[in-house]
Amino acid sequence: MAHNRSGGGLTTAQQAAKFLGVSVLAGAVLAGIALPAAGALGLSAKGTAAGFDDLPGELKAPPLSQASKILDAKGGLIATVYSRDRTVVPITAMSPNILKAIVDIEDSRYYEHGALDLKGILRALSNNASDGGTQGASTLTQQYVKNVFVEEAGDDATKVAQATQQTVGRKIKEMKYAIQVEKELGKKKILENYLNITFFGEQAYGIEAASQRYFSTSSKNLTLTQAALLAGMVQSPSRYDPISNEQTALTRRNTVLARMAELKDITPAQAAAAQKAPLGLKVSAPKNGCITAVNGAGFFCDYVRETFLQNATFGKTKTDRQKAWDIGGMTIRTTLDPKAQASLLKGLGKHVYKSDNFVAADTMVQPGTGKIVAMGQSKPYGFGKNQTQLNLSVDKNMGNSGGFQNGSTFKPITAAAALEAGFTPDKSYPSPNELDTYPDVTTCGNKVVHAHSGEGTKNEMKSEVGPYAMPDALKHSINTYFVALEADVGLCPIINMASKLGFARADGKPLIQAAALTLGVNEVSPLTVASAYAAFANRGVYCTPIAIQSVTGPNGKQIPVPKSICSRAMSQNTADTLNSMLKGVVDDGTGTAADLPGRDTAGKTGTTDERKDAWFAGYTPSLASAVWLGDPFGKGVHGRRLSMYAGADDNGGIRVKIGPKTFDKVEGATGPAPIWRDAMVGALEGTPNEHFVTVELPDSPQKNQPPDGTQPPDDGKGGAGGATTAGAGGAGPNPFPSFTIPPGLTTGGNGGGGTGGNGRAGGTTGGGP
Repeated sequence: MAHNRSGGGLTTAQQAAKFLGVSVLAGAVLAGIALPAAGALGLSAKGTAAGFDDLPGELKAPPLSQASKILDAKGGLIATVYSRDRTVVPITAMSPNILKAIVDIEDSRYYEHGALDLKGILRALSNNASDGGTQGASTLTQQYVKNVFVEEAGDDATKVAQATQQTVGRKIKEMKYAIQVEKELGKKKILENYLNITFFGEQAYGIEAASQRYFSTSSKNLTLTQAALLAGMVQSPSRYDPISNEQTALTRRNTVLARMAELKDITPAQAAAAQKAPLGLKVSAPKNGCITAVNGAGFFCDYVRETFLQNATFGKTKTDRQKAWDIGGMTIRTTLDPKAQASLLKGLGKHVYKSDNFVAADTMVQPGTGKIVAMGQSKPYGFGKNQTQLNLSVDKNMGNSGGFQNGSTFKPITAAAALEAGFTPDKSYPSPNELDTYPDVTTCGNKVVHAHSGEGTKNEMKSEVGPYAMPDALKHSINTYFVALEADVGLCPIINMASKLGFARADGKPLIQAAALTLGVNEVSPLTVASAYAAFANRGVYCTPIAIQSVTGPNGKQIPVPKSICSRAMSQNTADTLNSMLKGVVDDGTGTAADLPGRDTAGKTGTTDERKDAWFAGYTPSLASAVWLGDPFGKGVHGRRLSMYAGADDNGGIRVKIGPKTFDKVEGATGPAPIWRDAMVGALEGTPNEHFVTVELPDSPQKNQPPDGTQPPDDGKGGAGGATTAGAGGAGPNPFPSFTIPPGLTTGGNGGGGTGGNGRAGGTTGGGP
């Protein structure tokens, strides 16, 4: 049956004549197919695109692009991703109805002729002489060859145009390769390949995807009417689209049924009954990409995609990796635990609404393996209102977020560096309530960084006056203690410890080396913080985070995946000591709101300057998690990030509303900590209650603290009160061995500094609970 197909090229019978003339020229090559002599027809081979015999001898079909499935750790489907929605199936998994229908309507002599159909060519010449068409002569084998060229062109519009152009040269090329394919594959395999490669409209490539798209069934179960509809669409998928052109599609379907009856593949009675039936569509909307991810896993899905595209394990070059992703056909099993993910989303949604100006992000990591078991945000993944595609949980190169200052959640890294350097938990400092100026510090490059006058810090509460030892300083997040400890330990050991813990800036730049380093002035991601804290839980061994457990390729073979690399960042004793101290933070310090009843829990709160960021990072022996809360979009005046403090200029004294609550000021203890707790409860449900290996900690020097909160003398080196009250008095206790506190110190800094100096510190930077 001849089919008029759209296209340009030569007009009238000239194109048909030239077409046949070239066929005559190549007659000896056309597998013995005899055509009338050129002289008898007055035809010439001049002007053809290429000589038949000059074409390459083999057609190399590219791998068919298919949909890839991204699965969670339990095998559940997270999302389907594809450049072309296609699932390749064998001919044995295709209904006999579609095998008959497609042959009857597209190439009824398929099993009678070779790669080319002389009768079809002559009939097409007669039927198409008025419009110069050449498509009607194509056999199914030739159509398959053309589709191979289209598939190879991919999304390159120029190459697609070349593969489909209506020229004699393309037809000659198509014919030669059709002969080769017929010899190599045979009729059955060609028909299978054809039905797998052909486009059926509505983003569906191949008969399996088309069956699912239009009827929500498999190609194996296609009924007669369903098969007839799909077979009829091949000629023009847009024109015969049953979704947008129901009546045209119905007419076309009935034409196919009539043809099947004419060729005696069905009876006239079957055809008549089928022609009376409605289309019977049961459409499944296209589901492509992370936008369709279930269980709120869109951000994690996007991270998996970026991991594949950026990791050399999946290909030497970015182009190689993109090609592999586009070809698809992979089954990607990830580390995501569906139970933990559901609990994480529940915790976020309970405390922060998607319509809020502020957003919370949470990431969970398994200690000892680096597996990312959950990742999510209070604003869902998407393009709509109250949605975003900005992944706040990961670094900029993986999700376009620049990270956030992590405040006092950095202090445990300073503590770890100190313990590794030989300091003991009973190391005590006077820790005045305020420091006007940071001490000078030396970077790893031996550059001395001088603080400016007034560039200092203070503790969160006025009653927080030393002396403090390390456990209580962590428990109450004492800024002045950790600035003193940092000065003694030195920046470089702390930077080195951070590096061992995978602690890096989200923008990829080196960590800022400044006196405020210990107060968390570097912008980092929740994934980075969670992974570092997982090393604490793992008794000092850091494991790089991973999201992919296995990848099965389209051929069923396993593809290598990136492995977590584990290395010791600190001694077991250091980790055990740190865990014992951070357990105290949750037991009766700033992190009590994160306590998990009946489970050993450790962690640290963090609140940054002007309360732009609030954190809680914590862990049990089997799971670590970091929650960040803040405004990532700059919704304040002049694009500034909003403060979570009623007294901030942008808020004008109005209390801050986040989720169901309003706050005068948000801290790590009041905002992220409850989110962390609720998310972790569900994630850990049904798992064993493991315990930390703890060490005995020293008594607090606060036991000797006067009840009025004033600061006692430090070994007779200074008078009481000078550093904490506005009145006159002695210089007060000295928190630094080589740093002199100015007499009458009364005020703390309020911001200032920045990249390359002492960092943005002061005010509440790192100091909030």
